[in-house]
Amino acid sequence: MNSNYKGMRAGFATVTTLFFMWGFITVSIDPLIAALKAIFKLNYAEAMLAQFAFFMAYFVVSLPAAALIARLGNSKSIIFALGVMVAGCLIIPTATYFDTFSMVLVALFVIASGITILQVVANPLAAALGPPERSHFRLTFSQTFNSLGTFLAPYLVSGLLLAGGIFAVKEGVAVTAEQRAESLRNIDLAFLVIAVAIVLLAIFIWAFRRHLDVAKPVDEGQQPSIMTALRSRWALFGAAAIFLYVGAEVSIGSAMTNFLHEPDMLGGTLEQAGKLVSFYWGGAMVGRLIGTVLLAVVKNAWKLLAVFAVGATVLCLAVSQMHGETAAYLALSIGLFNSIMFPVIFTLTLERSSAAPAATSGLLCLAIVGGAILPYIYGMIADASGLHVAYFLPAVAYAIIVVFAIASGGAKKYVHGTATATAGH
Repeated sequence: MNSNYKGMRAGFATVTTLFFMWGFITVSIDPLIAALKAIFKLNYAEAMLAQFAFFMAYFVVSLPAAALIARLGNSKSIIFALGVMVAGCLIIPTATYFDTFSMVLVALFVIASGITILQVVANPLAAALGPPERSHFRLTFSQTFNSLGTFLAPYLVSGLLLAGGIFAVKEGVAVTAEQRAESLRNIDLAFLVIAVAIVLLAIFIWAFRRHLDVAKPVDEGQQPSIMTALRSRWALFGAAAIFLYVGAEVSIGSAMTNFLHEPDMLGGTLEQAGKLVSFYWGGAMVGRLIGTVLLAVVKNAWKLLAVFAVGATVLCLAVSQMHGETAAYLALSIGLFNSIMFPVIFTLTLERSSAAPAATSGLLCLAIVGGAILPYIYGMIADASGLHVAYFLPAVAYAIIVVFAIASGGAKKYVHGTATATAGH
């Protein structure tokens, strides 16, 4: 038993590196959106197609990912996913060479397809690598490292994507072809560096692969069909909550660079605004550190979720009505309240779903498509009425998550298919 738990601890530490990497890559799309918007002269809705392409992969790939993991097992599925991500990164230079925005969208879809496979295997794996009663703690702890990646990405990537080239041109001065080409080359460089980092991570995972197979593959012995999850009311409710949470978080983060750059907010350059987005994602990192401690001692995880969702709702409503530094700081603070939402919604749903964890996990990862749908709607609202008004959309999303949290408090949870009454966590 001791050696088994030692293997599980080593496996958990290895899985946590994956959370960091996909967090870094996912949030790198935020400064990329600001860069693409300027380079290709897009409106907000068109620029949000980058997130649409990225998060649509969750809708397309989540279901086959469950079957893939059942066939290959944990470690081989992870290596395969990292390979797909590298392939996506290498499509970017081709897209910029042909100066084609649509090909950039294809590359983002491929990258996200690899991340989707990682999500399907790593989230339940992190929850399974240890005592069941500490699953909330482990998944939130892993999400903390995910947040470390999201904290570093805007600062590092903005310094490359939003500097030089067309972004060094003063307002009113015509952009030259060479300056535009320089900005495109900066995009190439950023994704080539990411590709190298993924290759190094794949080598690390391969070296420690035996620790990832201490726990059974997430679908071993279980029916990977999502149909079983569709028959569970709580699996559907949890999927709706994940859809809304991811959609709200991504909408705010995607437009944050341009929002802070606006004259009635902080002004400054796009590079400066892009680097400040690190505080939005850094708030999530701090919140997950705090949440990890709270979830280790507090049994009622649904209550913490409700409190954090109420906080996010109030902040969105405030930002929609305010301007200047105060509005900027409040917008950045929403990240703190986003912090525990994904891991807690995920584990609350796994416990309350009557379907197998594999099927429920597949449905929850499918619901991450909210990151494709809501940002596009957010962009349409911003084009029509401005970014301030667009904050009403995430406000509504967070309010519904409050309802989910409260409802879960009086629901039943399932342990290996057996329903038991619970008053929460």
